[in-house]
Amino acid sequence: MSTTKLVGKDVSQPFTDYSRWRLRAADDGRHTWHYLKTDKELEQWPLTEVDKYWLGLRMDAPTSPPATNGLEAARKGFSFLKRLQAPGGHWPGEYGGPMFLLPGFVIGSYVSGMPIPEEERLEIIRYICNLAHPEDGGWGLHIESPSTAFGTACNYCVLRILGVGPDEPVTQRARATLHKLGGATGVPSWGKFWLSILNVYEWDGTNAIPPELWLLPEWLPIHPHRWWIHTRNIYIPMSYLYGCQFQGEETKLVLQLREELYTQKYNTIDWPAQRNNVCSVDVYSPHTMILDALFSVIGMYSSCAPGPIRKAGMQRAYELVCMEDENTAYQDLAPVSKMMNLVVRFVADGPGSEAYKRHMETRADFMWLGPEGMRMCGTNGSQLWDLAFIGQALVETGLGEEPENRDSLLRALQWLDRGQMRADPVHCATAYRQPTKGAWGFSTREQGYIVSDCTGEGLKTAIYIQTFVPGAPKLIDERRMCDAVDRMLQMQNPNGGFASYELVRAPHLLELINPAEVFGNIMTDYCYAECTTSVITALALFRKHVSNYRAHDIERTIQKAKEYLYDVQCPEGGFYGSWGICFTYATMFALESLTLVGETYDNSERVRRACTFLVKHQMADGGWGESYKSCEEHQYVNHEKSQVVQTSWAVLALMYGKYPERGPIERGVKLVMSRQLPNGSWAQEAIEGIFNKTCAISYPLFKFSFTIWMLGKAHKYLQALDVKGVKA
Repeated sequence: MSTTKLVGKDVSQPFTDYSRWRLRAADDGRHTWHYLKTDKELEQWPLTEVDKYWLGLRMDAPTSPPATNGLEAARKGFSFLKRLQAPGGHWPGEYGGPMFLLPGFVIGSYVSGMPIPEEERLEIIRYICNLAHPEDGGWGLHIESPSTAFGTACNYCVLRILGVGPDEPVTQRARATLHKLGGATGVPSWGKFWLSILNVYEWDGTNAIPPELWLLPEWLPIHPHRWWIHTRNIYIPMSYLYGCQFQGEETKLVLQLREELYTQKYNTIDWPAQRNNVCSVDVYSPHTMILDALFSVIGMYSSCAPGPIRKAGMQRAYELVCMEDENTAYQDLAPVSKMMNLVVRFVADGPGSEAYKRHMETRADFMWLGPEGMRMCGTNGSQLWDLAFIGQALVETGLGEEPENRDSLLRALQWLDRGQMRADPVHCATAYRQPTKGAWGFSTREQGYIVSDCTGEGLKTAIYIQTFVPGAPKLIDERRMCDAVDRMLQMQNPNGGFASYELVRAPHLLELINPAEVFGNIMTDYCYAECTTSVITALALFRKHVSNYRAHDIERTIQKAKEYLYDVQCPEGGFYGSWGICFTYATMFALESLTLVGETYDNSERVRRACTFLVKHQMADGGWGESYKSCEEHQYVNHEKSQVVQTSWAVLALMYGKYPERGPIERGVKLVMSRQLPNGSWAQEAIEGIFNKTCAISYPLFKFSFTIWMLGKAHKYLQALDVKGVKA
């Protein structure tokens, strides 16, 4: 691989010619970035406004004076957002933030011999350099977190693999920080895995991940098929690679890294003593005594595992990897498991196999280019999720009825039509999958995973557009809507709540053996306020338009879901958010769903408590700002400044709850309007999303969907208060 000298280079400026990059956004939602090398290619594929926006290049969007009211500001915002819509109807966008994704991409590619295109190599280097912590030069779990051993060790390896020397200022600072943290022996278990694969850490220093787990009786409460889908899909390939103790070739670079990553000589490290050694700054979920005892037993077994049983376990894990690849067209659930599956297929099938070629091709689906360089996204996109909120925003604000916006919404409907899953996975029961016929996923139909709230929001958006946009065709007919309803009804848990991808399959006590020290709540799926409320709103809307389909089942499901919401409301009045930051996010969804089943500020003590909770946290400038620390600490933690996205969530929540006072709403509207740029857009502020309590993730299109939604809705809401004579 080429070497790159960074001394004297300004990493804030592109290392490649950004005018040559193009985003191919296919009609099915697939995103891939391409670098055009010839003038003929440039002539045949001109830059679009979508390219320019995401690359940070100057756009041709017109400017205008500040809006004078919320509806005007919303209209101005959507006039800009229309420029970012792909011809196929969805809005392409970034879904980055976690800093442990690129290491999997680079290490997995390196050990399997997959080339990384030169232009991508350069922009990945630049991204890593730009995201180094400004104070100590390390990297954390995500782009806003403090430096950790996990982030620093793994991203240091990325730079070195990509050709950055050990004496560059960026690597010197990072190495110093890593050594202050105790060196790479203290990386958590996922870091130990990737470093073992790279051959700069020894398998003896990892706790055993035996593939024989997949041979256990499936009725056991701890059988891995009961684990949360992301955890399950990661530990399948992990167990295979642990089983064969695979390590990459011992290259000159590998030997150098062994000397650079540690505070002592590599050959003097007591590897078994490192199995439970995790740097304190990395730990969110410490090992329990039960987990350590279990690891001791499994470790003793693994040291003398019978060959035929180990081979059978590896064969079962390999079969599950293959089924996952085939179910998802080699996209796989997410990039961590995708890159692990890639390495498995390299080891098992070889570089000449069709699987190897397909994995090499689909790596590109997770890569995203922005002003800071090239990153890896948390999935192959958030296509459905972003489209759903934009579509609903246009309908609820009335902007969808305006002739100039009709084409945009009709294209969005066409994408929804293509994006709905029409069948279950090819390998459904055998791969432990939830049925998917009628569902929508978070990203694309090809990726193929049902998500409860995505199905709810997809159905709601389809009904909205087909009902309220003049002349909209009924592309998604009643039978297909009923299929979506069937899927949601099938996913309700006994406590009335809805989890993310599947029914909850195991008791929460399984969290006592959470081996991934940096995350919380990963061992089984959990019921979530946001997922539950999305299903409530979708079912409540559906029965207004299709009143004769499973009416009793829908009513029973809504009532049970409502009881679940009652149970999870916090004593202070808010709702804890597990997928967005945090209480402002979930409380918005909760109040929307409660309103649809008849509960408002006037008649519901629960809604009043929620509204009071939000108003209590309004900041002096009229906005709301909540830190990702809220998700870690389970209590509201103010951000240092207000955020337009969270302000929009809070104001929407108050309006859904029919809050009777105009003052807090009016102040929130003014704050968001004051930050609108002359071209109608808003600047990117703090990160918006979260998962597993600790890892923040980006939803940059939220600063359009929810601001437009709130501003347009608030204009009508404040007018209605005027009619009632409500004063500020």
